[in-house]
Amino acid sequence: MKIVQQNIAPNQPGSVKIVLEEHDDLWLAYNIIAKGDTIVTDTTRKVAHTRRSSDIDQNDGFRLKKSSSRKDLSRLRIKLEIKITQVDYERDSSVLRVRGRSLVANELMAPGSYHTLEIERNKEFDLTKKVWDSDVIDTLHESENASGADLAVVILQQGMAQVFLVGHRTTLCAKIEASKTGTNKLYEKVFQAFTKHVDFDNGVRCAVIGSPGSIKDEFRAYVLEEAERLKMNSIGDNKSRLVTVNIGNKEGLKEMLKGDEVMGLVKNTKAAMEIKAYKEFWDLLSTDSDRACYGAKSVEIAGEMMAIQTLLIIDDLLKNKEIALRQKYMELVKSVKKAGGKAFVYSPMHVSGEQLAQFTGIAAILRFPLPDLDDT
Repeated sequence: MKIVQQNIAPNQPGSVKIVLEEHDDLWLAYNIIAKGDTIVTDTTRKVAHTRRSSDIDQNDGFRLKKSSSRKDLSRLRIKLEIKITQVDYERDSSVLRVRGRSLVANELMAPGSYHTLEIERNKEFDLTKKVWDSDVIDTLHESENASGADLAVVILQQGMAQVFLVGHRTTLCAKIEASKTGTNKLYEKVFQAFTKHVDFDNGVRCAVIGSPGSIKDEFRAYVLEEAERLKMNSIGDNKSRLVTVNIGNKEGLKEMLKGDEVMGLVKNTKAAMEIKAYKEFWDLLSTDSDRACYGAKSVEIAGEMMAIQTLLIIDDLLKNKEIALRQKYMELVKSVKKAGGKAFVYSPMHVSGEQLAQFTGIAAILRFPLPDLDDT
């Protein structure tokens, strides 16, 4: 989800211009748009045009003139502003529709007439509310930043290189095999992938280069030299964010991010906070199991008892095909935050999300021990 423009504050009227980019954004918008809101967007409507024609026929020596008419249909683009009376979401086809009364008259419609809009991806619309609830604002901003990566990782080992972006989900952006032409050619290809995917001016807060031996330091020096030669100021101005770490020959991204050295370097990124929360949950299972629980029923009961300090949940549960289940888990996330707790939503493609999925996809770190929770 992309927020193009906004003028909103908690418990105040305001509006926001939004573009829905992913299918999941349609579901998120369904949870934001409500009856009584106003939507403004461009749409098209069918318009009938009548065309008249005359034919000349020969009939018994007399010329007869016949007139006929034909209706042609065309689509005309208009701006539609409606006050919403109904919001519908079709889970199987991921279609979001709103219905309401038009507020502005034009050549095709009278004010107060009913219209139905299908909210499309990659198309701007303005959403206005008389009062913006703080929970709705939080959901809106979290939706915008849901997939934004703030950590980049470059792994150089065993004749190949990988470039990752890590945020709400982990994305392998490039995999480069070493060629016979030498190290510089490999560095050149990795540098091209790095500059294509890593942007310090647009979200990435830290880039970690990991390798055995001195390769990491050589590549960091190569990146800075090339950035200076090509006048890439975004890299040169952020060279303190480009850090190196030593890793083993067979160490992958998951093992690398578990290390204390790396965690210390990237401690302020979303990825690090999610990894730290999962590690705390995992450690509690063996050291103080009464302060950790997993499974939908146990976590739900802990939530009812206001016992959840940190909620860990994979976003597959928040995208469940059953709308009632989606809403139940979203309400759980909201209630934990409202009670002063934290909630981390993991993608199954996140390094810790894979592990959380093995524990039913939902777990919690508790404020106080609940030794009889499983029996309850």
